[in-house]
Amino acid sequence: MAVPVPARLKMNIYDRLRSVSFKQRVRLAFMVMIALAIGAVGVCAYWIASRELQKNAFASRQEAVDKTTQILDEKLYQISSAVRSLMFSDAYKQTMLDVQSNRIADYYIHLSELQYVFSQVVFNEPLIDSMLIATPIGDFYPISRRRSQTRSFYESNLYYDMKDIAGGLWIKGHTDTFFTGNRRALSFVTKGVMDGEADTNVYIVVNVNENGFISALNQRTDSEDDHYFIVDSTGEQVVQTAWSLKHNLLRDESFLRHVTGGQGAFFHDFDEASYLVNYTRSNIVQDWLLYGIQEKGKLLAQMKGVQRTTLGIMAVFLLLSWLLSNKLTSLLLLPLFKLQRLMREVEDNRLDVRFSSRSADEVAQVGYQFNRMLDEINRLIRDVRDSEAGKREAEMRALTAQMEPHFLYNTLNTIYCKSVLGENEDAAEMILALSQMFQLGLSGGKDWHSLEDELSHVAQYCAIQQKCYEGLFRYEASVSDERLLGCALPKILLQPIVENSIQHGFKDKSEGGLIRMKADEYEHGLHISIQDNGTGMDADRVRQRMQEPAGAKKGYALGNIRDRLQLYYGDEARMELSDAPGGGARTDLWIPLRPKEGDGHD
Repeated sequence: MAVPVPARLKMNIYDRLRSVSFKQRVRLAFMVMIALAIGAVGVCAYWIASRELQKNAFASRQEAVDKTTQILDEKLYQISSAVRSLMFSDAYKQTMLDVQSNRIADYYIHLSELQYVFSQVVFNEPLIDSMLIATPIGDFYPISRRRSQTRSFYESNLYYDMKDIAGGLWIKGHTDTFFTGNRRALSFVTKGVMDGEADTNVYIVVNVNENGFISALNQRTDSEDDHYFIVDSTGEQVVQTAWSLKHNLLRDESFLRHVTGGQGAFFHDFDEASYLVNYTRSNIVQDWLLYGIQEKGKLLAQMKGVQRTTLGIMAVFLLLSWLLSNKLTSLLLLPLFKLQRLMREVEDNRLDVRFSSRSADEVAQVGYQFNRMLDEINRLIRDVRDSEAGKREAEMRALTAQMEPHFLYNTLNTIYCKSVLGENEDAAEMILALSQMFQLGLSGGKDWHSLEDELSHVAQYCAIQQKCYEGLFRYEASVSDERLLGCALPKILLQPIVENSIQHGFKDKSEGGLIRMKADEYEHGLHISIQDNGTGMDADRVRQRMQEPAGAKKGYALGNIRDRLQLYYGDEARMELSDAPGGGARTDLWIPLRPKEGDGHD
């Protein structure tokens, strides 16, 4: 009979639990139960506290917006009352009588008399920036402001908007065109009244400073994160604020759809962040709505404190439970800690460490596998070292073989002949040069020379060849900086190039040959050039010969140098062959700088 899938899954879980040690099962059960209990209590406590905090924050925010709306209405009312108080002044009444009688002669007298009235109105309401009384006999305004003479009120949009309206009209923020300075202002426009007569064709314009008006609205703001702005029913801004300029609410249809009734609140996303939006309609200007917005996360900042406290308490209890469970399982983890410590020592290249344990559990089995892995790594390292040593030894044998026996035979024969002819001084110099040359070449079994030793080796070789071929060539060597003499090079790197110049470049010469060697620094490397004035070379053909197997005789020396540079430096070093200007051959070597380190290059 087939076992149902849920039952089979349950059996697998039980089997796995049985395979785990008893202490591990106790620790696991203990941690799961404690974590579930602490998590449930913490989530419930946070949910209850957050609901209360959110409710209080929303109510407080709506109250703040309502109070700000009251300030808005109060300011609008005070400004309209200031206009009415202006109409009760004697100077205004005298002006209206002259307007009705069309007496233009007394215009400047009334203009002067109205200055005190204007000053008194501005003193009582500092938000008023400027005032204008437009009459058929002329405009009256505070002389402290400069009137723009190019714009008549009776030719403006304000006149056409007001001529059929009996009461006052509030105009949203705009650039004041009646006075110079291009200041932004809100305008309150009303018809001038005389003895109850409204059809006077006289209009009073009061411009309210927009920035001052915004500051008055924000005076109750407790935080820089609160933003207030006024929008009319079409979504256009009434006053310009940093927030309303940044967000085109007229195009935000989802924002406008939330606005219903005289007041309310809703959440809306601005700049990928959620904000609480509260709004209240003005009682003075029914078309205006005052909005107050605040980022939801900052509004509910107290909830973060509750969240941190809840998480902190949960973390403390979880830590206590973890420490308790850790005590119960620490004995079982000791072998694992030991294995971990050994692995860290291996990271520091200590490959002689080994794991040991008296138990036969899973950790011990891993430890024994770790030991076998270290044994295998050590074996591979020894094999690599032996292989590298063999490679270098073979290379040195090839380099030594490159010094053909006939060079030694010719040198000894020349020494013999000079001895028989009584040229003992030349013979002695050749024997000394040959001795020093072989001493530098052998170099105690080391693979590296300093540049100074390499140049000395080449100089001894040239001294011998100059004795063998008297008058055939001269040898010159120069170093741009003596500091470069201490740089390390693979030994016997330069002599084969000089040998090529003598054997091949001067084969058709009997005298006048010149070999010039220069060493200087480029960026972070050493540049060595060897140039002769011999018959030159076919660089392409020589490079082709360098690709031939090592057993081929021609091109072997240069190929050997190229291979050794690749072996020691990789792509950081290179060798170039070319014809020298004016005839002859030139070999350039670019080698990374490497200070000589004694036996470190053995």
